[in-house]
Formats: sequence, C-alpha cells, structure tokens
Amino acid sequence: MKNFQRDDSISNAHVGRDFEEVARDYFLQTEGLPLQKNFTVEIGANIVKKRRRFDLGSEEPAILVECKSHRWTETGNMPSAKVTVWNESMFYFHLAPSRYRKVLFVIRHVHSRRAESLAECYIKNYSHLIPAGVSIIEFDETSSSAKVFKQF
Repeated sequence: MKNFQRDDSISNAHVGRDFEEVARDYFLQTEGLPLQKNFTVEIGANIVKKRRRFDLGSEEPAILVECKSHRWTETGNMPSAKVTVWNESMFYFHLAPSRYRKVLFVIRHVHSRRAESLAECYIKNYSHLIPAGVSIIEFDETSSSAKVFKQF
C-alpha cells in the first residue's frame, strides 16, 4: 500500500494549514490585506444558497482565496485527484457572489522533466473551467516570490 503522506511534513493537513499562513502573509505583505481564515460566504447556482467556507477571505475589500499546496506526483504525473479539487474550487468561485475578487493561491512546483509548473499545466489544460476574473497566484517558496496569472 502506497503512503501518500509528504515526506517533509507531519501530515497533509499540517501542510495545508501552513500554506494558508503563507498565503495570509503574502496578502498582508503585498496588498496590506489582513485576511480571515475559514471565511464564510453564501453560494448557489439559483435561488437556494448554502454557506461555504473558503480558506481565506474578507468582506472589505471583498476577496475569496482558496489555497492549494499540491505537487506533481513522484513519478512526474499530473496529480489527477488533486486537480479535481482545483476544478471544484473553480466551481465554487463561479457560484460565489460576483462582488468578490477570487484567487486560487498555489505552490510553485515544477515538473522534473519538462520545465512546466503544475499551475502552468493546469491553466493550459483546464482554462475552460476557470471563471472570468479568477486569478491564480503561484507562490515560489524558495524565492518567496509570486507569479500572477489572470484574465481567463
């Protein structure tokens, strides 16, 4: 049985929480935005709405952030189950009120054989699922820098 736990972490849950803190720091440092964890917004495709928690957010200014610290698989394949989670985030962004700025904040992880990051590959293959106005921010932990992809 394959253990999908990251070698460099206590648990995948810890990895996610730690990366949310990286995102919070990023938005505070670059935009002066003190984002709230587990920010709740009512979403829905029609009249019926349901409350959903986004990883980070703020009412003023209105912003919703989902954080993903996913990497290519050890064998260099696309982590298909994790990409499904990215697609789910795009669906939730689509259902969220239009007044919110929407950001998918992801870790930069470059493929071992082709100089392509997971975010670049996602955009190339799934741009048809990215709602208009959603930004993808790819954060490089090594350099503490970020690249912003927008206008889908």
